[in-house]
Amino acid sequence: MSPTAPQTVDLLIEARWVVPVEPHNVVLEHHAVAIDADRIVGILPIAEARNAFATRERVELGEHVLIPGLINTHTHNPMTLMRGLADDLPLMVWLQQHIWPVEAKVIGPEFVRDGVELSVAEMIRGGTTCANENYFFPDAIGATYRKLGFRAVVGLPVIQFPTGWARTQDEYFERATETHDLFRHDPLIRTAFAPHAPYTVSDESFERIRVLADQLDIPVHLHLHETAHEVEEERKKSGLRPFQRLQKLGLINDRLIAVHMTQLTDGEIATCAEAGVSVVHCPESNLKLASGFCPAEKLRKAGVNVATGTDGCASNNDLDMFGEMRTAALLAKAVAEDAAAFDAGYALRTATIHAAKALGLEDSIGSIEVGKQADLAAIRLSDIETQPLFHIISQLVYATGRHQVSDVWIAGRRKLAARELVDMDVAGMLARTHAWRERIAALDKG
Repeated sequence: MSPTAPQTVDLLIEARWVVPVEPHNVVLEHHAVAIDADRIVGILPIAEARNAFATRERVELGEHVLIPGLINTHTHNPMTLMRGLADDLPLMVWLQQHIWPVEAKVIGPEFVRDGVELSVAEMIRGGTTCANENYFFPDAIGATYRKLGFRAVVGLPVIQFPTGWARTQDEYFERATETHDLFRHDPLIRTAFAPHAPYTVSDESFERIRVLADQLDIPVHLHLHETAHEVEEERKKSGLRPFQRLQKLGLINDRLIAVHMTQLTDGEIATCAEAGVSVVHCPESNLKLASGFCPAEKLRKAGVNVATGTDGCASNNDLDMFGEMRTAALLAKAVAEDAAAFDAGYALRTATIHAAKALGLEDSIGSIEVGKQADLAAIRLSDIETQPLFHIISQLVYATGRHQVSDVWIAGRRKLAARELVDMDVAGMLARTHAWRERIAALDKG
């Protein structure tokens, strides 16, 4: 009997370590990941992989760990052009006196396009391969992500007042369904309803969102219980906490991606677990705006799906998911008064498989498994800052910096090669960024 001929594949990535995330806390030494087209077709020891696969390209990463691409589960990426505009201010002063007035004067497709492009460059260099986007002009946002070959869930905004995107509630919904149809069959772009928050969206709009989200089979992504002030104002207005109001409207369900959630009762946590709500923890934004502390460890213990996001660069001020994982883990320990809380393996899951689950993409991304999309990041661990090396996953969360990300693939296509961005006009992007800086600085009179 003749030996089986090797299977021909597009790419074989050979790494010193592979952290697949699923199974949990597993580290595979001297393993290779085989990729054909956009999917993972094999994960096996390097020697076996070389026999099993004939490959068109082989990448050897002898000092690296290969992980699933990180997923930023809450962003406002066009706002990267406002990075550092209004620092060290309370949330409502920041919003009402600086961010919203400037936005009103610059918002439009060009602002959105250039902000997303800058963000994609930053995210790729930090090992992030997917973002859950929440901003205006989602048609332009989605088109930019698609052009750059970056995976995203694009929010379909709904807010109670007129903006450059839509003037009336009917127009918000008309444009939402039109944008959803634009990307209905796109392999990289999905959509979600993105009502801003309970204090800026009416009951009528929430009811429409609930019906349409079911019909279109998409998530609902909103800010919820971000501050104690928000909760108290709603209680005075309606006699209900915002969470209770959404529950009454039928929105507390497994489609809901609830962002921030710094003010939660034990009963609300239990309801989230029972209903299948995903909670996105944005620790650095919450710390910077003094919004409060998400009870992340309580949520974890209750079985709630917890994901991690950076929020926008106007309030963070970066899109660094390695930093966000570390802050999330450390803050959760302090809030829970338990050094064992929110351990490194769990922190990594919140930026990978839990994030994928929140977006309804757990069957496609979030872990390194045969059949899934080849969204991958390679991190060099031989640097001084990550030596000596005892525990790979702990080192990733507690010591590794995004500058150690060397290579990134999205759907099997290389987007970062030895720290160099692939197929991006970096000089042109930076020139446009500098032009926006001059225009925005002249407009900020708050």
